[in-house]
Amino acid sequence: MSIELQSKSILADTDERTLYIGEDRPIRISTGHRLLHHDGKCSRPHGHNYEISVRVTGTLSEEGWVVDKGEVTDIIDEWDHRFLLEEGDPLIEALEASGDADSLVVLEHPPTAEVMGLILEERLLDELPGEISDVSVSVRETAELCASSY
Repeated sequence: MSIELQSKSILADTDERTLYIGEDRPIRISTGHRLLHHDGKCSRPHGHNYEISVRVTGTLSEEGWVVDKGEVTDIIDEWDHRFLLEEGDPLIEALEASGDADSLVVLEHPPTAEVMGLILEERLLDELPGEISDVSVSVRETAELCASSY
C-alpha cells in the first residue's frame, strides 16, 4: 500500500481532533473598553493588552486540519485596536460624532473578559467552516484576571 493511500485511510478513520491556538503563546490584541454600569474605576475608558487562547474541536478536513489557524486569528483580530462598548453607552454617540465610528465594536452586554470569551466562541462556531463541534476561548485581561470556558 502506498503512503498516499495510507494517509487517505487515516483521515477517513480519524475521530474528532482538537487544535490549540495560542496555548503557549497567546494571540495578543490591544482593546479599549469600559463597564458602563460599574461603580469602580472600570467605569472609566481604559484598555488592556488581551491574551487569547482558543481550543477548536472537530473532524479533519480534506486538507488534514480541524481549521486553518488564520481563520481563527482573523476573527479575533477584528477587535484589535478597537473600543468595545455596551449598547446604550453615551460614548458610542461621541465616538461616532468625532468620526471614529470605525473604531467601535458595540456589544449587547458589558465588555468583560467573560463576555468577550462567550462572543468569540459563538462567532467562531458560526463562522468557521467544516465540522466543528466545540470551541473554547480563554481571554486574559491582566496577569490576575483570566476568563475561560476550559
